[in-house]
Amino acid sequence: MSAQNFEYKNAMTRLEEILSKIDNSEMEIDELAVEVQEATQLLRKCRQILIATEKNVQDALAELDG
Repeated sequence: MSAQNFEYKNAMTRLEEILSKIDNSEMEIDELAVEVQEATQLLRKCRQILIATEKNVQDALAELDG
């Protein structure tokens, strides 16, 4: 498993934990702001990984067409 794969998987796992806590009303209002901030950072990281992966796939396909 690549480092990016590992980072993405961990970020998604943590996001699922945060969402589960929110859905189940398992957090105090003070904790909510902190968790939402963390979720935002995790989403940014996942988006960066997905964009980089998409570029790598497009580059690989372009080489085949080349």
